[in-house]
Formats: sequence, C-alpha cells, structure tokens
Amino acid sequence: MQKFIQFPFYAKASLIVLGMFGLLSMLYLGQHIIVPVIYSVIIAIVLSPVVDLFCKKGMNRVIAIALTILLVIFITFTVIACISMQARMFGDSFPKLIDKFNSMLDGGIAWVSARFNVSVPEINTWIADTKAELLSGSRSAIGQTLINTGSVLVVLVLIPVYIFMILYYQPLLIEFIHKLFTAGNQNEVAEVLTATKRIIRSYLVGLLLEFVIVAALNSASLLILGIQYAILLGIIGAILNVIPLIGGFVGVALPMIIALATKSTTSCLLVLASYVLIQFIDNHYIIPKVVASKVKINALISVIVVLAGGALWGIPGMFLSIPLTAVVKVVFDHIKPLKPWGFLLGDTMPALLLIKFPFKSKK
Repeated sequence: MQKFIQFPFYAKASLIVLGMFGLLSMLYLGQHIIVPVIYSVIIAIVLSPVVDLFCKKGMNRVIAIALTILLVIFITFTVIACISMQARMFGDSFPKLIDKFNSMLDGGIAWVSARFNVSVPEINTWIADTKAELLSGSRSAIGQTLINTGSVLVVLVLIPVYIFMILYYQPLLIEFIHKLFTAGNQNEVAEVLTATKRIIRSYLVGLLLEFVIVAALNSASLLILGIQYAILLGIIGAILNVIPLIGGFVGVALPMIIALATKSTTSCLLVLASYVLIQFIDNHYIIPKVVASKVKINALISVIVVLAGGALWGIPGMFLSIPLTAVVKVVFDHIKPLKPWGFLLGDTMPALLLIKFPFKSKK
C-alpha cells in the first residue's frame, strides 16, 4: 500500500519559489543557447507546412528542407537589400543634415543665451564637456557592441543549422514528446501539440500583417507630408513598432528629427500627429483584429510578460514573451490542476457579480 506524504502549505510554497528561482536562473544563464533554439523552433514550426508540401510533390526531405531555408534566406536578403538602397541614399545626404543641425543648434544656443542671460561661451563649454563625457563613456560601449555583434553573427549562422536539424528530426522529436506520457494521455498530448503549432503560426502571420500595414501607413503619411526618405523611415518605424511598449515611441523620433531638419517645426508636429493617429489605429483596430485575435492573452498579462521577458532576455525576450505565454496557456488548459491559471492568462471576462444589499431603498 502506497503512502503519500502530505506537505504543509508553507513547505509547498517554499518548494515552488525555489523551483521558480532555479528555473529563471537557468534561463538567464543559458540565454545564449536557449534563445536561438527557441527562435529556431518557432521558425521551423512555421516552415514545416512548406517542407511537407515539397515532400508531397515527391521531393527528398533533405532537399525540401534545404530548398525551404534557401528561399527564406533569399527573401530576407532581398528585403534587406531594398532597405539598404534607401539607407545609402540617406547616408549620402547625412552631411547636409549635420550642417542643418549645427545651424539649428547655434540658433538654440543664441535663444537660450538671450532668454536666461547665460553667455554663449559658457553654453559651448557645457556642450563640449558633455560631449567629452559621452565619448569617454562610449568607448567601452563600442567595444561591447563589437563583441555583441560578433555573437549575433554567430547566432545568425547557427539558426539556419538549428532549423534544418529540427525540421529533419521533427518526427523523432514528436515521438519523443509522446513517449514522455502514458498511453491514456496521448490524446491530450496530440491536442496540445496541434494547438501550439496553430497558435505560433497564426501569431507570426498576424505579426507580419501588422508590420506590412503599419509600414504602409507610416510611409504614406510621410509621403503626404513631403518628408524625405519616407519609405525607409516608414519601414524602420514598423520594425520598431513590433517591439512592445517602447518601439512606437522610438520609431517616431527619427522622422520627427528629419522633418525638423529638412522642413519646419510645423512639419515635425504634423509627423508626430500622424504617428499618434497610426498608433491609435494599430492599438485599437489592427492588433485586436489581426494579432490579438490569434493569441488569447489578456492585456494585463501581456504587459507583465513583456516586461519580464525584457528583464530576462532583453529585446529578444520581449519578442518571445507573447507566443511563449500563449503556449503555456495551452498547456495549462489541458492539465486539470492548472486550468485556473490558464483561465487567468486568457481574455475571457466573466460576468460581473450582482451584489444584493440586505436593505431595500425606500421610495
């Protein structure tokens, strides 16, 4: 006869806290290995239908996987080349922008000197000291950036290899997951795997549609306002907009600066107004209808997991936080003791409870 040990509540809570601390420590320390693998798994799930389509046409699986990855790399480099052409044009006129900024800076210094009764040499001295501090502090940052760039290049080389291996060993990995559970739970395992693949594919498709729509709206608004490099600035704004919370604020700064340097203050304010309108459309119509409809996570949990992902893994963690939370919700919904937590993560709002007061109001 088996005897089960009953732990008191404080012991269970302590074990849960220690387990969470250990898991988060492992995720943080192993982020350079874990994050590329997670990205590779997500991309492999998205590319799996294309590989299956090629295999149904009679193509060898190895050749089908290689061809699919090469097509993705070709499309990616084509988009990067188009953006680089716009960036090259922007770089050619960069000295002119610097001259305009310097003239605007001189005008601002003269205004501050006349307004606050501060001499121009003192302001120039303060600007020179601040610039020297920034340059001295940026030397170490430049070295760290070079190191990070090298690690990013290594990851970019490894991700296609990971994707190829995951797609090739996909049947083995799926069978391994099934063997981890008993025969009575196989239906639940199959449902979780199917729901996970569906959520990841639909979320990435929705994210891509949001990027295209926002890039088109940004570029169209800048073209109407007559801002230079409208297409490049619109695409950069759409890329930054994918980053939750902070991307929209950073994305509007660059076109405002360009408008201020090349046009006028009125154009700068019009750019700000157009981007605010686009953000309103994105937050209230595009995201709820295109992206959020694919991933059923409520707004409170979304903000929390985005901040937690950024604290744990930086910007890559912010990108991964929403789809990983959606996968966790699917798992919770299929495990009976964890279903309340799955309900907490979802966006199903229960009806408000009607409070009955013991005393009736007198007419």
